[in-house]
Amino acid sequence: MRKVVWGVLSTAKIGTQKVLPGMQKSAWCDIRAIASRSLESAASAARALGIPKAYGSYEELIDDPDIEAIYNPLPNHLHVPLTLRAARAGKHVLCEKPIAMSADEAAELREVGDKVLIMEAFMVRFHPQWLRALELVREGRIGTLRVVQMLFCYFNDNPADIRNIADAGGGALYDIGCYPITAGRFFFQGEPRRGIALIERDPQFHTDRLASALVDFGDGRHLDFSCSTQSARYQRIQLSGSKGRIEIQVPINAAQGAKTTLLVDDGSPDGAGIRTEILAESDQYMLQGEAFSRAIRGDLKLAYGVEDAIGSMRVIDALFRSEKSGHWEQV
Repeated sequence: MRKVVWGVLSTAKIGTQKVLPGMQKSAWCDIRAIASRSLESAASAARALGIPKAYGSYEELIDDPDIEAIYNPLPNHLHVPLTLRAARAGKHVLCEKPIAMSADEAAELREVGDKVLIMEAFMVRFHPQWLRALELVREGRIGTLRVVQMLFCYFNDNPADIRNIADAGGGALYDIGCYPITAGRFFFQGEPRRGIALIERDPQFHTDRLASALVDFGDGRHLDFSCSTQSARYQRIQLSGSKGRIEIQVPINAAQGAKTTLLVDDGSPDGAGIRTEILAESDQYMLQGEAFSRAIRGDLKLAYGVEDAIGSMRVIDALFRSEKSGHWEQV
């Protein structure tokens, strides 16, 4: 086995603080270079993470012949342009979520989707707690899954933060609402039909600071979620079935290298049937990078590509249309 040689576009915190340290634990990943618009910034990040090369432009890194795969954690409005640039240069791309600003923009990636691997970086799909919860659902441990419910919030009113800049793809739905959408598609193992949303916008930033949605997956299956960029920090997923319930207590930001907990409820009165399932230590960022690298080497088939990413954006598009129409919108 030969490690996949990776390059990184930007010194974004999600990369330098979480994704890259996780990937560096893997025997499949060699983080060889990092780029920024400032060589000084790239060099500083490279020193801190022990990365051999630093570049003062994204183009220099993409043109490096040694780089096989690119991790793209740039601001949302730059995801597709730089992913296309890297893919046209023959590089595989792991791109942060959301992969685009719309389904139409995401569809531009079809041009290169059959030439290289492109995946949206929903690391949660590789975490043992999500995989175990899905296994329990498939086994019928909670009967027929009826409701996926999620609350995901944090508080950030910094006008300089990229997540509060509308033109760069800021706001709750893009930043964190994409996670419950992914959860619905993941646990229902299907695609939704329609959605309706209630959205409240920040008067200064014009970003959606509170978004609540109901998404219909058909056959009596609903995704119900609220997400906010200006509420108390919290995250939780409930999977409610005809006979029981599963609760994922820290579904998105599980601590790297830590054990995680699932609550499995058999539906007995007053919670008498709730049992705790403790899962072994894991790092979802390592597992994500490892899976993508193994797919590049042909060691496994990757389940998530361009079409999957377009599917996620279609839901976000429908919810933004619903904000304006006040009605259900087809996905």
